[in-house]
Order: sequence, then structure tokens, then C-alpha cells
Amino acid sequence: MLAGPMAVVAVAVGFAAQGLAPRPYGAAQGELLDALIDTPPPAQDTTTAAEQLRRLEARRATPQATSTSTSTSRLGLAEPEAGPGVDLEIRVALLGAGANPDLSASGAWQVVSRDGQLLQQGGAGSSVNLNELWLQGPEAWLQTSGTSVLVNGRPYGGRLRLIPESGGLRVVNHVGLETYIGAVVGAEMPSSWSLEALRAQAVAARSYALAHMARPANRHWHLGDTTRWQAYKGLSSSNERTRQAASSTAGMILSYQGAIVESLYAANRQISLEAHGHLGASMSQHGAQDLAMQGYRYNQILGHYYQGASLARLKAGAS
Repeated sequence: MLAGPMAVVAVAVGFAAQGLAPRPYGAAQGELLDALIDTPPPAQDTTTAAEQLRRLEARRATPQATSTSTSTSRLGLAEPEAGPGVDLEIRVALLGAGANPDLSASGAWQVVSRDGQLLQQGGAGSSVNLNELWLQGPEAWLQTSGTSVLVNGRPYGGRLRLIPESGGLRVVNHVGLETYIGAVVGAEMPSSWSLEALRAQAVAARSYALAHMARPANRHWHLGDTTRWQAYKGLSSSNERTRQAASSTAGMILSYQGAIVESLYAANRQISLEAHGHLGASMSQHGAQDLAMQGYRYNQILGHYYQGASLARLKAGAS
């Protein structure tokens, strides 16, 4: 990530401004899985996707949760208590895919229309016929029974929304938020770095992503896959350590006065100051690694860079 506006984004305000009426994703997850097995699901438009956030609440940590075992604990943000997670679906535009990407999957795949009509199908490694796709409707979905969909040979979790645009095809990856975070961590930081630095990166990346879910970049997608937003290379940048960083902080975000912090970060202190110095708090990724090597935990690293913020964990609100 290089640059972006420093902000705190209130989810409810963001949705109210768009006139959306969300529902919790977690409550409908079983129904969605059943739909995937029985019939191809219709596409989720912006309104439906936004329903995932309306009843989410930020459960803030209490001051007692802060460790006092080291002198650095004064910098640490209090950790919220554990609770059941809510895995949202995020929409990421694959801006580097090109106008005519090669689309396939690791297993049997289907291309379905918005209303669930089967348009094409194929086996592992066989490609979607884009020439036919242009004649089959305004948009389509690529889904698979395998482990991943493939875009120019690169694997991605979830499914792909295929939107014809002037001069080409826009590919949008709809994927579970925690799967996305595990991939972003591996794209933004060497996975060999300290787990505490990776965990700090996971929280910062999730908080940034949630801010853009509340304030989408486009009606079809929340954010892109370049350093203008967050680096994202699909499952190719995800491994056991990056997934551990995501799962061990699942649902955890940075909060300020009940709003989500759009947590900026950059490779080092110099870039962070040049890109974000006039905007507010920003994390140096190399600095995070240096602090981790000195024994700082992830919440202490975050407290060092995002002073005044607190940690919160997302949970499903009442129906």
C-alpha cells in the first residue's frame, strides 16, 4: 500500500449514505452453501452484499485485558475477548487481469448467469470461452467445485464475477474476508517475518478492508488488488504462516470512537512519512518487524503506530 486518505469510517453511516439495508452474512451462510449445492446462486449486487455489515457490532476491549508483563505494555492496545467470528464476503477487482484473461479452475467449473442459468461448464484446466460469454448476457459468474478459480493461471479463492465493459472484461473476486486477509499479509510482507509483525499486518489490512467495504470504490467492487489499495495476489501469496496471522486475529480491527480506522501503512518509515505524514497515523512494515524482533507483540506494535486507537472484534448483531 502506498497512499490513501486517512479516515475513520462509521459502517452504519456509510451504508445509510448509500441507501442500503444489510443483513448479517454469518446467519445466511448455511443457506448460501445449500444454494451452491442445489442450484447456482444468483449474483449478489451491491445492496445484497452490503447487507452483510448492517448488524455487525464492534465489541471493544476492556482496559483490564492489557498485559502488564513488560515495560512496553504501555504501548499495547487492549485485546478484545474471543468470540464467534463472522466471515464476510469482500469484492476485489482484479485490475491486472487484463481485458481478455484466461479463466479456468482447479476443478470442474460452471459459468452461470445472474439468475442462475447455466451458460458454460468445463473440467479442471479447461478455459472459459470468452467469445460466447459476450453473447450470453450483461454479466456472469464463474464458480468451481475445486479449491480455486484461476485467472491467467493464478489461483483465487471464492468465485469470480465477470462484467463486460467497453473494450474488455472486468473480473471481480468475491471471496471470504479472512481468506483475503491471509493473502494480503503474504503479498504485503515476507511470510518469513516474525508472526507478531504478520499479525499486526493482518489487523491493519482487515481494518483497511472493512473501511472500504463501508465505502466501496465502485458499485461492483470494494477495492482493487494494486498498491493503490492493498497488494493482493490470490492464494499464491497465502501460506500456513499468513493464514495463521489472519486466523489468530480473526475479526479484529482498529477502532476509534466506535468507527473503523482506515489503517494506512507503507514499507518503511520514510515512505510512510512521505505518503501519509500529512494524513495521520501510518505503520512502517519494516518498523513493525524491527519491533517484533525486540519482543513486541502485535497489539504493542499497533499501539506504537496507531496511538489513540483501540482494538475491536466484529461480531454478528441481534436480528
